[in-house]
Amino acid sequence: MTHSANYTQRSRRARGQGPARRAARTLAFVLPVMLVLSGTLAVTRVNWSGSSQDSILTASSQDVSARAKSRAPQDILRDRLLEELQEENPGVALTHLQQEIDRRPSLAKHCMTIAKALGRAAVHAYGPARAQSYARPVCDTSFASGVAGFRG
Repeated sequence: MTHSANYTQRSRRARGQGPARRAARTLAFVLPVMLVLSGTLAVTRVNWSGSSQDSILTASSQDVSARAKSRAPQDILRDRLLEELQEENPGVALTHLQQEIDRRPSLAKHCMTIAKALGRAAVHAYGPARAQSYARPVCDTSFASGVAGFRG
């Protein structure tokens, strides 16, 4: 019995099932994949257009940036109201938020997040006590929630 058990172990090693052989097989698989990926990345960083611009990406990046400029209406409204909060006061921004929600009901589902963002910005600009004085029942008191939850 001992003889056959030793023979089986030796024959497995001889057939290449040891740890070194497994590591070599893994490396033989992973290395070409890594070389292809790094070569692909290197080729995309070459300026093939011949122009003197220092662009890293290819010409298709112009299309991507054009599409990225179109923003969701709620993001545009939020940014406009945050700017208004800085220029005027949070009360004016909250009034305009309520007017926009009344004018465009499709924005109502975003009202709470916008009001909360206004609350955080008001704390940043005016401090917690003064920001809280502007609180109104717009969007289920989300402005007050943003004021209370600000930790910055």
